Amino acid sequence: MNIRQTQDNDLPAICDVHQRAFGADEGPSIVSLLHDLIPDPTAQPMLSLLAEEEQLVLGHVLFTNVLVAGSEADLSSRILAPLAVIPAAQKRGIGSRLVQAGLDRLREEGVGLVFVLGDPAYYTRFGFQPAGAVGLNAPQPIPAEHADAWMVRELESGQIGRVAGEVRCSEVLGRREYWLE
Repeated sequence: MNIRQTQDNDLPAICDVHQRAFGADEGPSIVSLLHDLIPDPTAQPMLSLLAEEEQLVLGHVLFTNVLVAGSEADLSSRILAPLAVIPAAQKRGIGSRLVQAGLDRLREEGVGLVFVLGDPAYYTRFGFQPAGAVGLNAPQPIPAEHADAWMVRELESGQIGRVAGEVRCSEVLGRREYWLE
């Protein structure tokens, strides 16, 4: 399996992966998000990775720019959203390999923090921890019963505890509709 950075002509394959992974209920919303998010200048810089095997696209992950409001610190941060693997390739570690490859590349680029809103049982294996508990608040309100799903991963030692405040996503990803259960 090969993991590579996406190119402009990969958008149809990216959308196909997410449509298939999220199905008829959520797929159209995720595809719409991607069509709006990828060209959004406020999402830059971004990292978009594909997992391929013999020319077949199996998965995709996207990391886009975020800012921690109320902090004067010069801190480069990203949010992981969305992540998808086609159903036929799930449970093979492809999503994990995409996430880890992205975290490794972001660390090399000097990114200090990465955020995600997702399943704690999945993302804690990568070192993510509840972000609200360390003073890093989600861009939109998170119901108390899902508070642990808003998580942060420190890529540069000493960043957690040095900054606090509301995390601001790109204009597109910051829309309330993408933060509802």
